[in-house]
Amino acid sequence: MLASKPNFLKILYTTCFLASISPLLGSASALFLGVIFALLLGNPLEVQSANLSKLLLKISVIGLGFNVDIMQVLEIGRSSIVLTIVSITAIIGLGEILTQLFRLNKNTGTLISFGTAICGGSAIAAMAPVIKAKQDEIAVALAIVFSLNAVGLLVFPWLGHYFGLSQSQFAVWSALAIHDTSSVVGAAAAYGPVALAMATTIKLTRAMWIVPYTALAGVFWRSEERASIPLFIIGFLFAAAINTWVPELKFVWELGYEGAKALLIGTLFLIGSGVSKKVLKQCGWQPFVMALILWIIVSSVILVLILDGFIK
Repeated sequence: MLASKPNFLKILYTTCFLASISPLLGSASALFLGVIFALLLGNPLEVQSANLSKLLLKISVIGLGFNVDIMQVLEIGRSSIVLTIVSITAIIGLGEILTQLFRLNKNTGTLISFGTAICGGSAIAAMAPVIKAKQDEIAVALAIVFSLNAVGLLVFPWLGHYFGLSQSQFAVWSALAIHDTSSVVGAAAAYGPVALAMATTIKLTRAMWIVPYTALAGVFWRSEERASIPLFIIGFLFAAAINTWVPELKFVWELGYEGAKALLIGTLFLIGSGVSKKVLKQCGWQPFVMALILWIIVSSVILVLILDGFIK
């Protein structure tokens, strides 16, 4: 009986994952189901689900490009250069101040700040070798950002409706204030189709700034490591391009887009199931509080600027 328990949990876990891909669950429900499963029963496929979630996220993001106009991507990138540079630099600077106040390890504080400023786990993974971060420092930063991602995906849609944000306003807010691409896309998907298209575009445009900022960090840390633009961003741009320039196959691109949305919800279940008790304990209170304060300040300031019309 005991010997069969692990197999039963694997079957149950797989069933929940398949239910997430089906129309039965929405993005928030899938994430919540994953978190509850991990905390109550444990993740029986921890390594496999972590690897699969990374792959499916990239495929999903590429597929979402089939619903985006490439000219919109280029326009957003052109029009938001000043806002992007100012906001990323300000967030990293504020993170450095909080790192000093909380007397955190410098590398851990830098990784948290960089992940908050640009795109969560991807930014952390890119910055880590440049600043020669240790494995435990990377793990703590990822665990914290990962936990806050889950909170953001559940809370942001509710707050958006509470403050009466339009879909375009919510797209800007979520893309600038939520850490990871996966949670931005998940929150935006729950808010509406316009929010989903805009938020995905804004977030991926922002993610391209990983390269210049890691290059700048390499100068300060005297590192030879350099980051490159993640391939899934290039895939997203390619999907947006053929969606724009080959409208004759619109029905095919629509199928790709719908499939990507289904995969994304399944991915959110896998991501949620990574929030284990071990991960939560690994964070520690000081870096977690530092990251939480940084996130609250950033989210609040951006929300006020959007409501006041300074950010459109």
